[in-house]
Amino acid sequence: MSNTILDSINSPEDLRKLPEAKLEQLSDELRRFIIEIVATKEGHLGASLGVVELTIAIHYFFNTPEDLLVWDVGHQAYGHKILTGRRDLFYTNRQLNGLSGFPKRSESVFDTFGTGHSSTAISAALGMAIASKLEGNAIRQHIAVVGDASIASGMAFEGLNHAGVSDANLLVILNDNAIGIDPSVGALKQYLTKARVGYKPRQDNIIEALNFRYFGPVDGHDIKGLLQTFEKLKNIEGPIFLHVITTKGKGLKKAEEDQVKYHAPGKFEPLTGELLTYDTGEPPLKFQDVFGLSLVELAEKDDKIIGITPAMPTGSSLKYMMQAFPDRAFDVGIAEQHAVTLAAGMATKGFKVFCTIYSTFLQRAYDQVIHDVAIQDLPVIFCVDRAGLVGEDGATHHGVFDIAFLRCVPNMIIATPADEIELRNLLYTAQLNLKHPMAIRYPRGRGKIIDWRTDFKEISIGKGRCLQEGENLAVLSVGNMARNVSEALSEISGEKIGHYDMRFVKPLDENLLQHIFNRYKAIVTVEDGILQGGFGSAVLEFAAAKCFVSKITCLGLPDAFIEHGKTEEIQEKAGISVKNIRKQLLSQLQKL
Repeated sequence: MSNTILDSINSPEDLRKLPEAKLEQLSDELRRFIIEIVATKEGHLGASLGVVELTIAIHYFFNTPEDLLVWDVGHQAYGHKILTGRRDLFYTNRQLNGLSGFPKRSESVFDTFGTGHSSTAISAALGMAIASKLEGNAIRQHIAVVGDASIASGMAFEGLNHAGVSDANLLVILNDNAIGIDPSVGALKQYLTKARVGYKPRQDNIIEALNFRYFGPVDGHDIKGLLQTFEKLKNIEGPIFLHVITTKGKGLKKAEEDQVKYHAPGKFEPLTGELLTYDTGEPPLKFQDVFGLSLVELAEKDDKIIGITPAMPTGSSLKYMMQAFPDRAFDVGIAEQHAVTLAAGMATKGFKVFCTIYSTFLQRAYDQVIHDVAIQDLPVIFCVDRAGLVGEDGATHHGVFDIAFLRCVPNMIIATPADEIELRNLLYTAQLNLKHPMAIRYPRGRGKIIDWRTDFKEISIGKGRCLQEGENLAVLSVGNMARNVSEALSEISGEKIGHYDMRFVKPLDENLLQHIFNRYKAIVTVEDGILQGGFGSAVLEFAAAKCFVSKITCLGLPDAFIEHGKTEEIQEKAGISVKNIRKQLLSQLQKL
């Protein structure tokens, strides 16, 4: 692009200098700019395309950054980033050392609050509004833009409930496009579905019942109409709720037609939206698909098997069971706490409940894991997807804490399959008269095995396996780190190094560990989680308790939040890439 209006916009202050008549052209240019960058660099597409006009209208009307704007989740914030001084850097979005894919306070004064997980914006904006009142600033505006999937979350309701009894200068804008990552669900969704531009259903409005002044629905693609609405609202005191209807993927026909796929489509042809394909033969399935398809096989033979996910049927591949057994598979919306306790309730009645949930989303239900599942020793099976490093989504989405925060919970079993076949067999094992809660953690992305659909085999709980016997030096890996270790060992010739896939972090295979410590002078543990409280810590605790004196080196992630980049790049920086593992093993050998 050259000689465009967008080229002249380096801040919202520049935007406000434009005549209103130019804003529609700017929206076309901004939409095209997002499409062209995401088409080649990848990222979240549909949500940001749907709020182009809303983004322009907010920054045009309100005095950001003095007025405080919070974007819920951040999938919808690409246009915001481009208009707030990051246009020329946007090509680095989600890349190592580049812009974050989500709002980030350290990145820009316009990013007032970091938002990678949903439903936090109302609480954050309300906190800012109350703080402004305490500072004596009654003029500052506070705006939270929330999606219709996010607004149904418990935390969003908590924020609305508090705001409704405050005199906060708060504007909640509901970006209603009927879809989050998957189609929105629940009773509130049913109400919103009945609403349309210019028509508010007669039935009781829960937002108004919470003491909000409710306006809309209005057309979120009509900049002039949005500005007129903001003008009407500017002098109203107290909490205000504006219902805005948009189309996710607006302006790219393919993205409008398939809103789930084009949430984050990968690379595509920017003019047509056609996804780019690569002739790589038959690729291995993603771990999530191995989970989803294996669960269907198990459910076909056992009508006590239940599947639950909080708003991620596609992302977790529970969609397969929802299609095959709709009465036994549930998408509960963005409600992680509810998902876990719902699973606990079903488990009390003898059902075998598989609760599939991303590692970082499980953090939001930690009390329920302890209070509702573990204390009662209920055999809920947590299928912890996206465990370990997840790449470009960055610090808010890396699943690096689950081993540490689950390992300290009594009654909890933690399993870490090394590959797709182990995942499949652990799922099978979990539904064989399980007596305790169990977490099965597996990574994002594709495995390596094409023929993964083998006959089911039971795996003994708490038992690891020897992949390779050695002398003097042994490597203990958990989860998909077995692959990195195996590749590193294949590049070391002439040395006998033992390799053990421990499979379980809790309970540890103490008999196998006894054998390892008696046999080897040096031990290296490898994990894709934080070292503090992780698998390596468990091995160190065991060695200390048994008074073993073998030298132990722990490889894993440091005591820091890991930023975004390709998974291989982050592994390299963290010291758990194939190259770094090989280097560490050779160094240990030299010391023996």
